[in-house]
Amino acid sequence: MSQISLPFEWHASGGDAAGAGDFLVSDANRLAVAHLERWRDWPLSVSVLTGPPLSGRSTLAGHFAQMSGGEIIDDAQGKSAGQDEHYLFHAWNEAQTHRRPLLMIGHAPPASWTVALPDLRSRLAAVPHIAIEEPDEALARALICRAFDLAGASYAPDVPDWLLRRVERRYGAIAEVTRLLDREALSSGRKISVAMAKETLQSAGFLPIVPPDPSTDQRE
Repeated sequence: MSQISLPFEWHASGGDAAGAGDFLVSDANRLAVAHLERWRDWPLSVSVLTGPPLSGRSTLAGHFAQMSGGEIIDDAQGKSAGQDEHYLFHAWNEAQTHRRPLLMIGHAPPASWTVALPDLRSRLAAVPHIAIEEPDEALARALICRAFDLAGASYAPDVPDWLLRRVERRYGAIAEVTRLLDREALSSGRKISVAMAKETLQSAGFLPIVPPDPSTDQRE
C-alpha cells in the first residue's frame, strides 16, 4: 500500500515538517492524523489522544505541537490520579481562555481514567477523543521492514511476510521480535532468513505464535 510508505505530511501552513518520515500512516491511525491536522476546527481547544505502547503517540503529538504551537501533556492518564489533577484542570482552563490547543496523551479512553476532581471529570467527559489502533496488516509489514532497515540488518525479501503471518499484531510484539532478530543477525553475522528467524524465535519461545496455514507455507 503506497500510502503506508509515504512520510507524514502536514498540510497546515505553520510548522516545520522535518522528521515527519518517522510516522507511517495507515487505516490504524488515519483518523487520529486527520483530527490533529484539523486542530483549528476542534469544538474545544482540547483533545485526548490514546493508543497502545509504541504506537507513535509521542511522535504524532510532537508533529502536532510543531504544526499548531499547542501544548502536549504526556501521560495525562497517569497525572489524572492524585495531585496532578489540578494541573490538568488548570491546563484545560488555560487552553480555553487563550485558545491555544492542548493535546492530552493516554493509553486508554478518558472515561476509564481515575479522576476524583469533579470539575476535571466533567471536562474529560466532553473532550474529543481520538485513538490509534493496533497496526493493520499493511502498517505491521511496514513496521517490520522499517525496523530491519533502521538497524541495518540484511534480510531476505520473504521474511516480512513470513513474520506477518506469525507475530501478534501489536506494536510491542513487532518491536520485540524485530529487535531479537536484529541482535541475532548482528552477533552471528547471518542474514535474516526465514530459517534463521524460525530458529531464533523458537529458541526464544516466540513460536508458534499464530498457527501456520499449510496451504500457503510448506516450510514449517
